[in-house]
Amino acid sequence: MRSCRSMANSIVLVGFLAVLIVPARSAELAAKTAILVHGAFADGSSWQKVIPILVKAGLKVIAVQNPLDSLENDVAFTKRAIKEAEGPVVLVGHSWAGVVITEAGNDGKVRSLVYVAAYAPDTGESLRDVVSKYPASEARKSFLQDDEGYLRLSDEGVAKYFAPDLPSSDQRLIGAVQGRYHVRTFTSPVSRAAWRERPTFSVVSTKDLIIAPQLQRDQVKAAKARAIEVAGSHVVMLSHPQQVADHIIRAAK
Repeated sequence: MRSCRSMANSIVLVGFLAVLIVPARSAELAAKTAILVHGAFADGSSWQKVIPILVKAGLKVIAVQNPLDSLENDVAFTKRAIKEAEGPVVLVGHSWAGVVITEAGNDGKVRSLVYVAAYAPDTGESLRDVVSKYPASEARKSFLQDDEGYLRLSDEGVAKYFAPDLPSSDQRLIGAVQGRYHVRTFTSPVSRAAWRERPTFSVVSTKDLIIAPQLQRDQVKAAKARAIEVAGSHVVMLSHPQQVADHIIRAAK
């Protein structure tokens, strides 16, 4: 009887090997869900190349669609995603979303943080406080502001500064789907920096023309983050998705 049961189990394992590999790998992960938060001039599609890799590794994935109109609202949208997610959560932010996850990452379900070519302000700091310590980026001249205070990138700005290492077809897509980003976000301070209390990981984009690589490296030191450096543009998750996804998976472990 025991041998028959053993044989039946073997048949199931052989027949469903591709399915069973995923639970085996996901069992190694401390986090169950990766929540991906997009930055300014972007939307959730900026994670499109990373998501399949994370799912294959056994993570559930939520890509937040933030309004980009204030820190308060972006944090609220992110916290809503954290609330509905199966925990523990690895919380990932790109660019401006580094500010968002620095605030939202204080949620008890968040196991670790990943900054992808992102800002990581300290307690009491705003985005303006962070960038004021470094030379102004030439990319700022490509920001177009409407009469309500919303910013967008010009087509030239996308191609020259934001995503210069992507094909022109991808650059046009980024330009078409970009979110409008309000200037009030620059002055909103973080109430408590989550990276001071959470394991922190960072992807430093060494060819970034939006956020200076030195700024990113200085943040790595301040947060004592486990970092990798990738020779990519500001949208490194689109130009080097495997390396970015691998680092998120490390954080999930």
